[in-house]
Amino acid sequence: MKSFIPREVETLWTLFTAPTVWALHFLVCYVVMAIYCAKPGFLGLGFNDYRWILGAFTLASLAFIVFAGYLAWRQWGFGSGDPPHDEPTEHGRRLFQGFATLLLCGLSFVAVFYTSIPLIFLAECQA
Repeated sequence: MKSFIPREVETLWTLFTAPTVWALHFLVCYVVMAIYCAKPGFLGLGFNDYRWILGAFTLASLAFIVFAGYLAWRQWGFGSGDPPHDEPTEHGRRLFQGFATLLLCGLSFVAVFYTSIPLIFLAECQA
């Protein structure tokens, strides 16, 4: 039976996955709300409609970061080795990359959460 999740993720691009999701989430949230505040009723949607849409986008972003964190945790060996992973071997590099990616996923998760806080507390655009 073939798995949809690859066994080993052997690319440096995984290191940038979570920060890229964070940046995209930040950009989409602030651009959408800036357009709405400049032109209320844009696309015939109200403020609460945009809040729900961006809330769903936030949950999807968080889920993607959690999945990337799981892949990083698995690459790290499920935490079997203690850092620092500074051995000049293939195994040491893989453990370092998995650990660094896991830390970036944690940072990106918190950043996406903090980016979405204004969606919860703001009632409308301020003129």
